[in-house]
Order: sequence, then structure tokens, then C-alpha cells
Amino acid sequence: MKILYIIPGLEQGGAEMHVINLANEMQKLGHEILIATTGGKLENLLTPNIKIIHAQVERKNFITGIYAAFKLSRLNPDIIHAHSRVPAWIAYFAKKFNPRLKWLMTAHAMYSLNFGIWPFKKANGVICVSDAVKNYLAGRIPENSITIYNGIKITGEQNTPPCKNKFLFVGRLTRLKNVDVVIKAFANLKNYEWQFEIIGDGSQMDTLKNLTNELNLQDRIKFLGALDNNSVIQNMLRSDCLIFPSSSEGMGLAVLEALSVNLPVIASDINALREISTGNLIQVGDVEAWKNALENFMLNKISSTFKNNCVISISEMAKQTEAFYNSII
Repeated sequence: MKILYIIPGLEQGGAEMHVINLANEMQKLGHEILIATTGGKLENLLTPNIKIIHAQVERKNFITGIYAAFKLSRLNPDIIHAHSRVPAWIAYFAKKFNPRLKWLMTAHAMYSLNFGIWPFKKANGVICVSDAVKNYLAGRIPENSITIYNGIKITGEQNTPPCKNKFLFVGRLTRLKNVDVVIKAFANLKNYEWQFEIIGDGSQMDTLKNLTNELNLQDRIKFLGALDNNSVIQNMLRSDCLIFPSSSEGMGLAVLEALSVNLPVIASDINALREISTGNLIQVGDVEAWKNALENFMLNKISSTFKNNCVISISEMAKQTEAFYNSII
């Protein structure tokens, strides 16, 4: 099967790692893999036989979108698999240029319910990364829609915490991640011994660093920048708890990765995580609630709790996706 993935960029992020992992695994299964993207440093994680096509697939521009759609339609893939809204539009128009094409979309997030997601319903199928996303998009995606959780690289390694209250955040630094709420919560816990390390980059980096300095927490909070997946896992193995304070997520790749190495998690009470949790999720954006949760972990090791069957391997994710492809073509 010839499969074309479309992803805006490959710099960092959960959706980007999802595509990298899926593409590599599909290539192992014997499929011909092409990826249309503007590119990024994550390209070096792709196996050598995967063909990268650099194209403007991230811009919300009708002319560049139509041009990309025409160019990609000429490749005659068996499946176009779009990731994000602009790629969905490009896949939709590619089918207009080449009616034999089949295309589907993976919905990674709770997208704004506006005209930007109009092509979703025109897809031959949609994969959602959680039932929460599928329910949220109900009526705006085709009946041929399923849920496949993000696959995780399962190493078999287990967390061995240093017992020094070392907390970790992993993710893109945007407003939706609510890292500022956690920093403010930690400011009320200066009488405890703790460290907080932040892995990731993004538009809120300078704002968060300034907040850390204003609260005189620069000796306890460290910004490590964007790290490769292996480095992220190694940091998880050496931490006591993952902090996941997001206000909106399709699922939460960092949470699944933490669970795969038995790292405790304190997470926000959002629909996607409620789906896999059995308790102790924290109210979104509430500094006092997060302060209490962090304190409770330091004193009693109480964290959010999750179901045992919510983590699947990258291999299992790829097999489920392959079966969905076969049902479409």
C-alpha cells in the first residue's frame, strides 16, 4: 500500500511524534511511505526509506493549498492520511483532482467547531485519538469514524524515583498547557523541598521564565527546552511525578508515556483524561487545587489514577490503523 501522510511541520509536539511513529511502523509492515510536510528537526527520526516531500502544507492560504493538493494528487497514493486542519483541506482538494484517491483524517485535538473543520465530514474515514474527541466532533465527522489511542514506545523500563519531590512537565509551551498555574501553585510551597523541570518549547517560554523569576523560583524550576523522545523517557525514569495541567487535549501523549514507565501523574480534569482515569484529577486552572494536589503528593504520594489498559504499543496502533486503511480501500 502506498500511503501519503500530510503533517504541517516536524519540529516538536504530540501529533508530530504520532506521525513519526506511525510512519516508521507502517514502513516496517511493508508499505511505501511518503510524508508531505514543511519539515523540521524530527525528520531525522524517520527511517531512511521514507520519502519526505517538502511542501507548503501548513499555511491557511487558498492558492498554496490548491497547489499542494494538485502536486500531491499526482503521486497517486492508495491512502492520504491528513493530520491537522490545513492538511485535511489539502487532502479534500487532492481528491477533487484525482477522484480515485481515498483519504482520512486523524483528529488529534478538540478543534474549534467552525468552518475550518468542514472537510472532516467529507473524508472516507476519521480516526480520533480518544472517545472524547470523537464525541466532541459528532455530526462533523463521517459515520466511518473510530478511536485509536496514541501508541507508545514500550521499553520495559520502570520508573525509579529519586524521592526528592522531582516534578516534570513535558509538552509544547502554549497557553492551553497551563504551566503558569503550576508555577504559581509551587510558589505557595516554598517551605517544602522540591524541583520542577520543564521539557518543551513554545510561545509561552519567555512568559513562564519571567513568572519564575518574579516568584523567585529560578533555583527550583529549570527549563530544559525541547528534547528528543529518548531523553524525555530518561527524564521520566528519574522523576517522581509528571505534571499535566492542560485545559484541553485530544488525549495526552506525555501521560501515556509516563504510565508506560510507571511514573505517577497529577493531571487536570478534562474529558480526554477522564476517559482513562479512575480518580484524583485536578480542577483546570485552579491554583489552590493544584497547590493542594502537589502538597498531597509530597506528603502522601497521592496522584491521579488511571486504568490499566489505556496504554498500547506503537505496533498495536499501527495494526489498528492498517486495518482501518484496508476497510476504506
